[in-house]
Amino acid sequence: MSGLVLPVAVLAALACVPLLSPPDYFMHLLVTGLLTALAGTGWALMGRYRLVSFGHGAFLGIGAYVMGLLWNYYGISPWLGVPIGVAAAVGAGLLLGYPCFQLRVVGHYFALVTLAAGEIVRILIVALRDVTGGSLGMTPHQAPPGGAFAAMQFDKAGFWWVALAAWALGLLAWRVLDRSMTSKALAAIAEDEDAAASIGIRVTREKLKLTMLSVALAALAGALTGQYRMYLNPESLAGLGISLQIVFVAIAGGMYSPIGPTIGALITIGLEESLRVAFGTQFTGAAAFVYGILLVLFMIFLPRGIAGLLERRAAARPGRRLAGAEGTVPAVQPPG
Repeated sequence: MSGLVLPVAVLAALACVPLLSPPDYFMHLLVTGLLTALAGTGWALMGRYRLVSFGHGAFLGIGAYVMGLLWNYYGISPWLGVPIGVAAAVGAGLLLGYPCFQLRVVGHYFALVTLAAGEIVRILIVALRDVTGGSLGMTPHQAPPGGAFAAMQFDKAGFWWVALAAWALGLLAWRVLDRSMTSKALAAIAEDEDAAASIGIRVTREKLKLTMLSVALAALAGALTGQYRMYLNPESLAGLGISLQIVFVAIAGGMYSPIGPTIGALITIGLEESLRVAFGTQFTGAAAFVYGILLVLFMIFLPRGIAGLLERRAAARPGRRLAGAEGTVPAVQPPG
């Protein structure tokens, strides 16, 4: 119980941020940062066990578009549309993951399969332009008078609390996974699938459980992002660009620490805004170009990300050592 005091205090303090009346632009960056961190947390849950996905943008897109289409065409409230969108994305993740895990598609082959899946979803959204708006995107209908809450159309302060709750849910999922037997099984699978199977671990089932959790968090981030922006676009919610951004968020911040993707999200949002101010529309590919360079540098020099660097420095202080939470099993660690 004592270990929950600090997280609860931090959440309570963050919940009070809108009461300070910060500028709308600052609130926009904070909300965007939390939703980006949630997507990165979902990716890191798989990535730290050597399940590298380059197609998580597909699950963001499925979650967002299912929610938006249900609202625009059937009048189903986003409060129901969001979980339905998450369920649809989880179903897509199972359809993708089951044959891959059964046929032992691993490593760079698995990464390529997810890359292709992400592009398939993006192309499908563009092809169904009569329904989805295609490459021009779509805008959720405005709520009728007095129906803003049912339509989940809040001001920035209201959406801050929604995003904060979703972000906290992602961290809770990380904590629960770390304290479960599934974490031990996944660590064994990441080291040697054959050895894990020989001692009775059901490899496919454990990988599917992890995939479902990872996909659900990514889809939740996508649905809430689309609802917050009130605009759904295949390039920003389902394309390769957003998939690589999620990878960058997790790796730059540190995918072996629960707070790592949040650090990576803050770096990413700051980088995006800096590039937008510096280049405007003169260098439209600036963000992707810089992401690519920084991703390579982080993978070479900081494989554990910023969070890993901070943890090593804390461990190096005299009289202190790095210790994990009692009863947890650390994920597979990279060299260095």
